[in-house]
Amino acid sequence: VQLQASGGGLVHPGGSLRLSCAASGFTLDRPAIGWFRQAPGKEREGVSCISSLNEITHYSDSVKDRFTISIDKAKNTVYLQMNNLRPEDTAVYYCATDLGHSSSYALCQRGPTDWGQGTQVTVSS
Repeated sequence: VQLQASGGGLVHPGGSLRLSCAASGFTLDRPAIGWFRQAPGKEREGVSCISSLNEITHYSDSVKDRFTISIDKAKNTVYLQMNNLRPEDTAVYYCATDLGHSSSYALCQRGPTDWGQGTQVTVSS
C-alpha cells in the first residue's frame, strides 16, 4: 500500500488549495480512504473520509461546508478541495486508508492502518 499526497502550500486566509492522494498497491473499489491532519500541540483529527465502495462521505464539523472530498477511480486518486481556508486549518495533512473497512465514518472515527507521507498546509496572512 502506497499513498502519495501532494498539493499543500502557503495560502492566505479565505484562499483555496486542492490536495491529491495517489494510491498504489491496491484499488479504490471498496476501502474507505481519507484525510487526517495534525497541528503542533493538537490531537490528530479525521478531516474527511470517503468510501470507495459507495462514495459516502464524512466530514468533521470544523470543515463541513468548506472542504469537499472526491474520488477518481480511473486515476486511483482521492482529492480534498479546501475552500475558505482559515489559520486554524494549518497542519500537516495525511492521506490514509484501512483496506479492511469501507465505511467512511468508521475510518474517520477509528483511524486508519496505512498512512502516506504528510503535506504541509499553512494558512497565514
